Amino acid sequence: MIGFDLSEEQRLLEQSVREWSAREIAPHIKEADRQHRFDRDRVLGGMADLGLLGISVPREYGGAGMDYLCLGLASEELEYVDTSLRVIMSVHAGLNCLTLLSWGTEAQKQQYLVPQAQGRKIAGYGLTEPGAGSDARAIQTTAIRKGDRYVLNGEKSWISLADVADHFLVIAWTDVEKKKLRDPVGLSAFQVERTFKGFSSGPMKEKWGILAGNTGWLKMDDVEVPDANLIGKSGEGFKIAMFALDQGRYTVAAGATGLIRACRDACVKYALERRTFGVEIGQHQLVKEMIAQMESDYQTSRLLWLRSGWLKNQGRRNTRETSLAKWFATVASERAAGDAVQVHGANGYSDEYPVGRFYRNCKGAVIYEGTREIHKLMQADYLLGYRADRPTRCELPAYDT
Repeated sequence: MIGFDLSEEQRLLEQSVREWSAREIAPHIKEADRQHRFDRDRVLGGMADLGLLGISVPREYGGAGMDYLCLGLASEELEYVDTSLRVIMSVHAGLNCLTLLSWGTEAQKQQYLVPQAQGRKIAGYGLTEPGAGSDARAIQTTAIRKGDRYVLNGEKSWISLADVADHFLVIAWTDVEKKKLRDPVGLSAFQVERTFKGFSSGPMKEKWGILAGNTGWLKMDDVEVPDANLIGKSGEGFKIAMFALDQGRYTVAAGATGLIRACRDACVKYALERRTFGVEIGQHQLVKEMIAQMESDYQTSRLLWLRSGWLKNQGRRNTRETSLAKWFATVASERAAGDAVQVHGANGYSDEYPVGRFYRNCKGAVIYEGTREIHKLMQADYLLGYRADRPTRCELPAYDT
């Protein structure tokens, strides 16, 4: 049975993240966004002090030992202030740390997971390439075995924390014959260090959202990676990549929920201050309609990610539920941000108010970690029984358990 009351630990975590982000980040975020500046010391230092960088990693591996609901709560509170903060949770804590926790060897956990969970090292994720986004099998990066190591060659793009992270979970082809056939069994996963010879990165300056975050490209020219850095077994890269996305999508869903709440709160405040036709604009019926929709979307999105987090806490399969939460919450956040600009009128088009930043930031989440179209197809395929990871067709209205 799912309960809706947060535990004492969860409430304290939610409050501490809310207070820290309001005190330490919110006063500076507009300027950081304007300058396209990632404030590493302020952001990562504070998150490390709060234990957020290893929030759901067991204490024995340097983490805070909190549950998945705490991960979701932190993600929601961080994106309430700015999406760039939640991205760190998605990439470092979700895509990399939790994947190492489930797939890494004990030696890999000690070498990489422990310093990452403690915040001494920062981690990233390398799947997307210039010609491979939703179609993960289209990646071109290769990892050819030579003796006791693999030699990696290729380029990754749209990589969060590209110029910041110390370690990257990189997906590459280890079987060139299977690469020709687009057979995912030929993919493998590696933990790659920035210090490895032949590794380089750079910023992507073309983006128009999440400007206070770091996004860039990775390039690997004959990068030699020790055999010990192979995550899982050779040929398990696609499974590992999809597992990682389950963790990242969960934080994206929770974060988008925080953005909806930020839009709602900004609009309520503005609607009580701004007057037109002799009354507060909050008295106009169509303004009420937009604010009411934000509340409906917020409550629904929160319930969806809470259910996904509850399943994760139970150790139960949640790919379907996490996909639905990510799809709904991100699309709802785009609707909320667009309406928030509309409620603010001309002021919404000004950088003096936060809703324009919310509008620029929300769009990315509708695209990365599975576009809305990919998640629509996933949900339909589950109902129709076309999911390759299900042995039999599901019966309406069953959910994965």
